[in-house]
Amino acid sequence: MADRNVLVTGGAGFIGSHLVERLLKAGEKVICLDNFVPFYDPAIKRANVRPSLSHPDFTLIEGDIREPATLSSIFQSIDIDIVVHLAAMAGVRPSVDDPQLYNRVNVLGTTNLLQECREAGLRRFVFGSSSSVYGLNDKVPFSEDAAVGKTASPYGATKLAGEVLCHTYHHLYGIPMICLRFFTVYGPRQRPEMAIHKFIRLVHEGQEVPVFGDGTSRRDYTYVDDIVDGIMSAMDCECQFEIVNLGRSETVPLLEMIHFIETSLEKKAETKFVPPQRGDVPITFASVEKARSLLGYEPTVAIGEGIERAVRWFLRQRGEG
Repeated sequence: MADRNVLVTGGAGFIGSHLVERLLKAGEKVICLDNFVPFYDPAIKRANVRPSLSHPDFTLIEGDIREPATLSSIFQSIDIDIVVHLAAMAGVRPSVDDPQLYNRVNVLGTTNLLQECREAGLRRFVFGSSSSVYGLNDKVPFSEDAAVGKTASPYGATKLAGEVLCHTYHHLYGIPMICLRFFTVYGPRQRPEMAIHKFIRLVHEGQEVPVFGDGTSRRDYTYVDDIVDGIMSAMDCECQFEIVNLGRSETVPLLEMIHFIETSLEKKAETKFVPPQRGDVPITFASVEKARSLLGYEPTVAIGEGIERAVRWFLRQRGEG
């Protein structure tokens, strides 16, 4: 079903900008809310949304979910049908250094948004959560019915708090909610401090690549197009409240991931082993059976192909592709 007013918070970011483009192609009207804070170079996010600016069904609003007045003005002036809430302070390691900021954005900001949704008669609220909520869970693959609460970082704790808030607002006000736990998303437009983007740059430039721990930590790397597929399906889900993993459901050791980058760039990485970082976990691994049955979700991009696409994008950005 197209021709809906879809509010995408964080719509100029990595995942958000890919979603915005897919929504516009599907005939939706997209309202993109982003604050362009300098967590990383705001010019990157402005470049992300530049292709959409000329689209007649795209509206860009520069504002912050921490500002209730901004949110009120959006809901008062536009009849929002669906909210896809991706705006957040992201990243495990920075959250250890500034947990108060992560709480203000990810918990208070989400509360502000849910308050506005109370009166809007929304058909669907889609919340971008994270595999970080599983924390130190050692039962793999991670299943949605697993016990959570052993988070290893303030980021993970704030994402878990967001899920709890979503359930609370569904229970109190009947807003249909679906929380999507994303697993290590990568691909074109990935934030520059994230591992795959950062490692591509370091290998390409011949700089040292830090290997945290012994290189055996494993991640369920998920290509951004597969994540967007899952979000699009979640928007049309008739469920009332669900929590759903979106991942590749395949784990890759850190050193193997670096090897894929070496192969794509045809360059050898200069690795340096360094101590593990606070907040990191040894493994992320998604069970996606629920996503398959509920959303028809089927990830299609394997790690080798995904990294090859990410490398090609990186080189094009540098005028080398």
